[in-house]
Amino acid sequence: MHKELIFPLIESAVPAGFPSIAEDYVDRALNLNELLIKHPAATFFVRVKGTSMINAGIQSQDILIVDRALTPTHNKIVIARIDGELTVKRLWLEKHKTLLIADNPDFKPLEITESMDFEVWGVVTCVIHQV
Repeated sequence: MHKELIFPLIESAVPAGFPSIAEDYVDRALNLNELLIKHPAATFFVRVKGTSMINAGIQSQDILIVDRALTPTHNKIVIARIDGELTVKRLWLEKHKTLLIADNPDFKPLEITESMDFEVWGVVTCVIHQV
């Protein structure tokens, strides 16, 4: 059983440009479970290693929230298992091809063939990283 994480939320948007008048009150509580996890029984977390998805804002050591209940569709970022190894890539579906594409030009697309043991484990819904 997991404990719900609930934190104060200030409803006013914080400008990323010039400062605004500070508001010293909290409007309501923010439940991180409700915000980040839509299907708790089908959700898992995974830590990233490597730089193949850097242009998608996914960095090495980030934690990804992955939802197995979502349908993996064209252009979604997914966690896939290929021949026993897990990877995070963009799923690219063409008429007669399935590709896993990195969001880093240093990595070539990987075409999925029938000889590969391939399965999409889930769709990435959120990225958590330190700033």
